[in-house]
Amino acid sequence: MQINEALITYLEDLSALTLSAAEKHRVTADLKNILQSMSVLSTLDTTNVPERSHPFDDTNAFRDDMPQTSLARELILQNAPDTNGEMFIAPRTIETA
Repeated sequence: MQINEALITYLEDLSALTLSAAEKHRVTADLKNILQSMSVLSTLDTTNVPERSHPFDDTNAFRDDMPQTSLARELILQNAPDTNGEMFIAPRTIETA
């Protein structure tokens, strides 16, 4: 992949950023360094390495989903800034017309 001014301008448009000339120069150098570092991976011998979609074995690391009693509602609501006795009262975040 060729890192040039056209690519930087394209990435600038995609990300909705406006970069100064110095920033464009720095980003170009950074991207070249990243690609150079990643090219090392192509030199690795992976002929006897099995393909994997997950880095860990196929074991479930989560606990079993067992029903259990939850905390009492009064205990949960006791430190809330505003409640109606059954649920939290929060300020409206979406305005309606």
